[in-house]
Amino acid sequence: MGFLDNVLRRNKELESLFDLDLFSEKVPHRAYLKKMALETCINFIGRTISQSDFRLMKNGKRQLDDWHYLLNVRPNTDQSAADFWQKFIYELINENEVLVILTDTNDLLIADSFTRDEYAVYPDVFRDVTVKDYTFQRTFKMDEVIYITYNNEKLSKFMEGMFDDFGDLFSRMIEVGHIENQIRGTVGVETTQPLTEENQKKLQDFINRLFNSFRKNLIALVPKLKGYEYNEVSSGENKNNGQTIEKLTKLKKSLIDDVANILGIPNALIHGELADYETSIKAYIKFCIGPLMKKISDELNAKLIDKKDYLNGQKIEIRGIAEMNPLEVAAAVDKLISSMAYTPNEVRVKLGDEPSPDPRLDKHYFTKNYQSAEEVEGGEIE
Repeated sequence: MGFLDNVLRRNKELESLFDLDLFSEKVPHRAYLKKMALETCINFIGRTISQSDFRLMKNGKRQLDDWHYLLNVRPNTDQSAADFWQKFIYELINENEVLVILTDTNDLLIADSFTRDEYAVYPDVFRDVTVKDYTFQRTFKMDEVIYITYNNEKLSKFMEGMFDDFGDLFSRMIEVGHIENQIRGTVGVETTQPLTEENQKKLQDFINRLFNSFRKNLIALVPKLKGYEYNEVSSGENKNNGQTIEKLTKLKKSLIDDVANILGIPNALIHGELADYETSIKAYIKFCIGPLMKKISDELNAKLIDKKDYLNGQKIEIRGIAEMNPLEVAAAVDKLISSMAYTPNEVRVKLGDEPSPDPRLDKHYFTKNYQSAEEVEGGEIE
């Protein structure tokens, strides 16, 4: 410090310039990265589930009743079925649990917050159930609600540490990009006397006006004032500019990939890449959507259908997502029917359609020349 003190004492003008505001050390935390990754992946799954068709089946036939209307058309007065199931999936994955209650007016409502009291031998109880700004005064037993958990830990809490690291790194990369494209200049002052407080304020105002002129205007004209001289050092052109943008894009993509891997979404699918599209779709349906649909169907069957009715063939099925397009598998369908492996109605069910009432579609058909060696006419058997 002694050397610096001597320099400042010999040059009072330099000492006064140390008070000028020329830079800022604040580095913002990019919290929107977390929101972007979670919203991208969770909403991707939510949009998929919202296309589901919930069917109440009895003796192989679909039943059109109040539950059909609630699950497929209008769960409550404020939401369509697509909006309801998209929010249902968002709450389930983001909060690790979701609670749906049935009101006295037969509306299905997704709880925004609640308290769960757990018991060992009695059904758990949900109290302080809040939907929007209204808190129900009554309690709900487990067998009166639809309640599903997703995993062992809340996703946002699990990812919190990683998001902090990615946010800091992303902020630093943006800061480096700003520095590489920064417009730099020098301001000269013609004076032989130390800067007074008034002159220092004028100089600072001049620097601020220069900065704002370059930052906000497409064309900036700088007045040439007596006693002030401005010289631009760098125009902001940098050969690494493209590399910086590419690195930022890769970092955001890497963050989304990590969240997608946890949720079971193929990376190529979440980014809209067409390479191996069919393989990605199959993996997505099998390892991401399939388990979710199983959780939902199990809960709906347990809460909406009695045990006796379920054992007698009444159940809720979720269709419309995992089934294949009949036009794309027409050759395979013909093979299954012609070899007597399946009846036409059994194939219709596998493709997501309801069985036909035509009794002919419940019969097996043998249209291919599949025969054992013993039955081949004119053949020889060793």
